[in-house]
Order: sequence, then C-alpha cells, then structure tokens
Amino acid sequence: MEFTGLRRLTPDDVPVLRRSAVDPETLDLARQIVDDVRQGGEGALRFHAERLGDLVPGQPLIHSRGELQAALDALPRADREVLERTADRVRIFAEAQRAALHDLDVAVPGGRAGHTVSPLTRAGCYAPGGRFPLPSSVLMTAVTARVAGVQEIWVASPRPAPATLAAAAVAGAGALVAVGGAQAIAALAYGAGPIPPCDAIVGPGNRWVTAAKQLVSGPVIIDMLAGPSELVVLADGTADPDVVAADLIAQAEHDPDALPILVTTEDEAFVQAVDDALVRRLQDLPTSGTALPALGNGFVVMATDLDTAIAVCDRLAPEHLEVKTADAEGVGARLRHYGALFIGPASAEVFGDYGAGPNHVLPTGGTARTQGGLSVLTFLRVRTWLRLDDPEPLLDDAVRLARMEGLEGHARAAEARRRT
Repeated sequence: MEFTGLRRLTPDDVPVLRRSAVDPETLDLARQIVDDVRQGGEGALRFHAERLGDLVPGQPLIHSRGELQAALDALPRADREVLERTADRVRIFAEAQRAALHDLDVAVPGGRAGHTVSPLTRAGCYAPGGRFPLPSSVLMTAVTARVAGVQEIWVASPRPAPATLAAAAVAGAGALVAVGGAQAIAALAYGAGPIPPCDAIVGPGNRWVTAAKQLVSGPVIIDMLAGPSELVVLADGTADPDVVAADLIAQAEHDPDALPILVTTEDEAFVQAVDDALVRRLQDLPTSGTALPALGNGFVVMATDLDTAIAVCDRLAPEHLEVKTADAEGVGARLRHYGALFIGPASAEVFGDYGAGPNHVLPTGGTARTQGGLSVLTFLRVRTWLRLDDPEPLLDDAVRLARMEGLEGHARAAEARRRT
C-alpha cells in the first residue's frame, strides 16, 4: 500500500462524527460470551480465554499481588523508574482533581441539606494487550481509581507483558486477570471464581471489549464506549509541516481504524508540505503497516479563515485536538468540543498518552459533545442528605404538590409531621 496524500475535503464536506463504537454483529456475539461467563463463572471464563488465545491450558488465570511485585522487581531499572515517574504525574493531577471536590452542607427551609463525595468500593481496569502492550493504560486507570479512594482494584489484560504486570504493581492493583475481550469484561462485571464483581469497569479496548461494556452497563458503571482513536491538528502558517506529519503518524499507528485529521487555514502548498513529510516519515516507520490504512481514513480540510476552521473542529468533536496556531491559547479558549486539548507546538498529544498528568482515556466518535474523559469523578458518588428540624416551612408545599399529582399517601405522610 502506497501513501499518495491526505484526502482533501471542503468545510461543507466534513461530516459530524457519529461513529458507532459497536457494530450489531459484534454486539450479538459479545452477548453470547457475556452470558456464558455470567452463568458459568470461572469455567466459562477459562473456556473462552483458551478458545480465543488469551491462555493456553494450564496457564494461570490470575497474577497475584506478589507476582505483580516480582515483575516490577525484575524490570530493568530504567523501565521501572519511567513507570514510577509516570504514575507520580498521573497521581498528582488526579489528587488535584480530587481536592477540587468537596462535601456540601447548606441551609434549607427548616433544616440543612448537603452531599458527600465518596468512592466506589471495587474497580476493574482494562488494558489492551493485542497489537502492543499498554502499561500506560494501566497507570491511567488504576492510579486514578486509587486516588479516588477505591479500596480494591483489579486489572485485566490478555497475554500481559512484564511491563504491564509491573505497571499494575506500581498502580496499586491487587491482582491482574490475564484475559481480554468480552470474557474479561463479563468476569469483572459479574465475578468469576476468585474474581469479585466490580462496581466500575474502565479502560480502552477493542470492539469486543466495548460491546461487552455496553452490555454490562447498568449493573456496573463504565467510563465510556470508546471507538477507534482520533486526532485533529488545527494548524496555521506558524506550524511546522514536519511536526504536523509526525503527530498525524503517531495517531495513525495506534490502529488501522484510527482517524488522523488536519484542519488548516493555509493553502495547498502547506498541505503538500505535510504530505511530503508524511511520505518521508513513513519510509522507515516500523508500524507503517498500521499507519498507512489509518492515514487513508484521514483527511485534510482547508478552511478559508480561522472562524471556519474552529467551526469544523467543533463539528468533529474529536478525542484529541492539537492547536498549532498563532495565539494558540486564545484559539483554544474558543473551541468547545474535544476530549482533550493540546495547546501550542510543544504540546504533542503523545505527551498526554504517556502521562504528562491528565488522563488519556477519552471519548471518541463525537461523544466529546456530551462527556469528558476518565477522571477521579468516574470512581466517585455524590450522595445527598437532608436533616429537617422543623418541616413547617416545607409542609404546605409538599402537601399541595402531592395532591396535584394524585398521591394522597404522600400528602398524609407530610401532614403527619404537622405540629398542632
């Protein structure tokens, strides 16, 4: 496959991203696996894990906390230190998020009301293990859960590399399930043998993982239904075409279905310079077999002015949005829809991937219009309370509203508090 340049689209041709994270066929097949594991427990989990290549007969299903620590201890020192530094940066950012969330206590007529912010008890954190091991995803999910106050953390990842096991140790996970796909999500949701049912299931995965997350959502909370990864680079003439190309390729090598997009206020000469840089960079790229089809999914939009370019970006509402323009700060403030924003030429999206601080588990397929990425909020509950010392200021309104709704029992329950 040869790269011949990014597709050219006009602003009017740019679709609103509404990419479904799950196709119907995958959802139906995932449902069968989820139901099997829900009903059959550990035996069904192992059956599907061996059938789909996660395990060979006799391999352990679970790596204990001691085994995770042993993997960390055996890791080369430089690798261990980078995991620990990355975990620290994720932890510091998550701690700042948690510190911004407070319990509430406020006066209401006749008493006081408020809310408490409290963590879930148990979280399941998924990390892909297919094309590449992703220890960074273990850190992003499990460290954030730990900062939120989650007591028990299980990681699931198929065919875990030593770095994945080590990352689980650094993040404070209690154990790792060496299984992936829909079978792993079902086990985390409903329990299987020694694996207890979790309250939340988070983390990126393939379409089988995403389908299973959709199926179990309700009994557990999930972070999001994430599809193939996306990057939009918003660039003007101040941007370096070679750096733009580097960032597009970094996104493209994630997955053949990834979506790298350039939106620019510049002319064909600038776009051609980006295309030429893409060709040069692809020549010796070890992951070009993945990056090439992804670049084929992508496109470039040449906008007549900055207002149009911003409108295009908002229509796309991408997972990642880089701003490489003059006054990048000001332009960034005008953008409304994105999973994560990267402001200025030095702020590469890859620094977000690898633990600058903010989380890299982000909404895709246009869902950034309605939700944000993974954070400590994912693992927290805001629960309200009410204490009335004197219900009289509320009583008449409660009685009248109850009778407006035809609920006489409600009205009488309120009247039972009337002071005579």
